This record gives sequence, structure tokens and C-alpha cells, in this order.
Amino acid sequence: MQIILLEKIVNVGVLGDVVKVKDGYARNYLIPQGKAKRATPENIKLLEEKRVELEKLAAEKLTDASELAERLEGMTVQIAQRAGVDGRLYGSVTNIDIVGALKESGFNIDRSMVQLPEGPLKQVGDHPVILALHTDVTASITVSVQGEVANQ
Repeated sequence: MQIILLEKIVNVGVLGDVVKVKDGYARNYLIPQGKAKRATPENIKLLEEKRVELEKLAAEKLTDASELAERLEGMTVQIAQRAGVDGRLYGSVTNIDIVGALKESGFNIDRSMVQLPEGPLKQVGDHPVILALHTDVTASITVSVQGEVANQ
């Protein structure tokens, strides 16, 4: 399906590009999320008229993400979980737990922004976590998992 991108999409293109993507990706994700429109002659003409406005919005999003990254960079978030005596957690710390801890600290982060390349955290200790705040902006935080000894 031919679509017009309304913002930068990783591995697809940048604002204003007319690209061909799989039908399901366009219909189920890009178009409903407002990230793209079908590439019809009317939509192409409309995009050219609104291009300056869309570029201004994209620049504002990038600026906001950069400011948030500066505030988050190097931050340590503490999460307490039940753990055994060897330091292994009974459950795991997932991106939802990290988002909850960041919300308590006053940061509104979407769970899809939290990147855990090795999967959920299953050990007590400090773990580096990357937050993808924008396609061009990331922030590194440390998640300190505290173990609570469970009563047997």
C-alpha cells in the first residue's frame, strides 16, 4: 500500500515521504495512529499545503523529548520485589513496573518507550535501561531492583 508519512518512522522514512508498506502495517498501525495517510492525489496535495505546520509539530515533539531526556538521563529508579536468598526474584521487573516507578517520580512515560533488550529483569541489583523517547532521542536510566525477603 502506498502511504504518505506524517512523521518520522524508524526503518520506513521521514515526514512527507511516499512509501510502500505492507497493507496490514498501514491499515492496523500507521493510519489509526495518525502517523500516515493513504497516498491519494488529494492527500498529497493536502500534505504539501500543511507541510510547514507538520514540520513545526515534529520539531516541537523532538524538543520536548530532548528536554525530557535531559531530566531523565542518569536517573536511578528503585523497585522492590520479593526475592529469594540467592538474589533471584520470584517474579520479574517488566516495563510496566518501570513505567509505574517513573510515574511516581513525576514522569509520564509510555510503556512502549522502555527498552529491555534482555527481557524482564530477574535479578536483584542495578540494571541499565534505555528509554526511547522519540525516534531520535534516547535516555539511559538505572533501575535498582531491591529484594524483599519472602516469609516461607
